[in-house]
Amino acid sequence: MKQVIKASEAREQWATLLNNVFRNQTRVVVEKSGIPVAAVISAEDLDRLTKLENQRAQRFKVLDEIGQVFQDIPAKQLLSKVSEAINQVRSRET
Repeated sequence: MKQVIKASEAREQWATLLNNVFRNQTRVVVEKSGIPVAAVISAEDLDRLTKLENQRAQRFKVLDEIGQVFQDIPAKQLLSKVSEAINQVRSRET
């Protein structure tokens, strides 16, 4: 569950807010003048988010490495070969 509260309310209810987040009962978005400025999430949620960010970075690293192999091939030729490969795969599926 997600809860949205004003910054002033977050200050007043800080202990309760932390307990609720710790128990995984809620995630809290803190707004100031109606603008989201912060979020309070559990340490478990932060660990999951960090792992996802690391996985994403690794995947982009692999894509960058693959891209290096094709850097000397003209874009038009590369697109032609990719289209050809896609068409071959699609023809096998039918």
